[in-house]
Amino acid sequence: MICTIYSHHLGFERIKEIFLSHIPKGSFLNHPDFIEFEVKGGILSPSKKIKIAYRERAEPSYKIPEVDDSDLTANLKGLYGLVNSLLAKNEKIKNLFLHKIQTLNSEFSIIQEKGEIKELKAIVEEIAKEFDAILFAQPNTSISKSDSQHFLDKDLNLIIDVNGNCEIDDLGVSINSGYFDGDQNELDEDQIERKAKNEKILEKENIKINRNLPCIESESETTLRNPKDIAQRVSVLAVTNLVAFNSISPEEAVDYLQNYKLWDFTTDREKEFLADPTDDKKMYETWKCEGICTLMWALNKVEKLDFPNEFCNLENISSEDYPVGKDKDPNEFINSIHATRSKSEILDTADLYYRYNWACVDERIKGRQIEEINPGIVYERQYALNWLINYMDQDWDDVTCDT
Repeated sequence: MICTIYSHHLGFERIKEIFLSHIPKGSFLNHPDFIEFEVKGGILSPSKKIKIAYRERAEPSYKIPEVDDSDLTANLKGLYGLVNSLLAKNEKIKNLFLHKIQTLNSEFSIIQEKGEIKELKAIVEEIAKEFDAILFAQPNTSISKSDSQHFLDKDLNLIIDVNGNCEIDDLGVSINSGYFDGDQNELDEDQIERKAKNEKILEKENIKINRNLPCIESESETTLRNPKDIAQRVSVLAVTNLVAFNSISPEEAVDYLQNYKLWDFTTDREKEFLADPTDDKKMYETWKCEGICTLMWALNKVEKLDFPNEFCNLENISSEDYPVGKDKDPNEFINSIHATRSKSEILDTADLYYRYNWACVDERIKGRQIEEINPGIVYERQYALNWLINYMDQDWDDVTCDT
């Protein structure tokens, strides 16, 4: 394979036109799932063939919907997860790239099946530039910029490879206004009111507002996590948090989780942490206090979430309301949970933290540190809120905090 090309724009016919503009004597042969471009040879020169597979989202948009509307949508979710997992050497570019992935609407792969077409690199360059595309490239091809799998921008410069390397300073993200406007016309009243209310809060708090930042999902589109599932999740988090703060050993934590039948609800990443809780991993896990507090708030065990410039204090939660403790069966806590805060209240808060996080990321991209709020607190709370509202149907380990 030469590469897979992704774009916000649609237009398979234009791709065919570009091929023929470079190779007028070429011809296309249609197959059920792909087309074949052939350059016929002569007696001494065999024919050359390129396979081109194309697909697009059922409903073009500027964001990835929670429910898959096509195979491409499902693939884009996986692509987002892959890029999000990479340890980037340029976080600004990684964040822009993640944003761009959400806007992608078409995908076409170019596979050299037979012979070598010398014009192919020029064809790929023109398609990439005209479609404002990103390219998923393999090593050792005519357009490769890395010795591992990697992504290129429309100018065929390296966005990121699997080792986090990058060679660009900026990455444009463009959106077809027709997709945006059409989507906005279909907004529910609660989405419009929520966005307006939270923008007023940001204005009062002197935090930068992006008026073009879209609404999150409506109440009718959202299914909250089951109260019991939330109680189980916060119970496991509370146990791993004790290890992070050196209150118990990892062996004690594993025994506790297994004895009280919570091991099956412990994620792969949490199990990896308990198997090897290094100081760096412990430091990372201490941030989960904010997630614990957010989930406890959703369960009505915490009265309110403080302004995100102040760390939460789990010791302020009464021991009777906390899921774990010495000689305490967490299942008593889990079985006592039957309801959460209203969907409206949780979505209001999720939308607000979505906007907080945008302000944090915007400052970071510009090389500055936001002063009004703590980006780490915002991120961890948005993480828990996105899990609560089933954002993109992501499991706990895979939750993303998009802006």
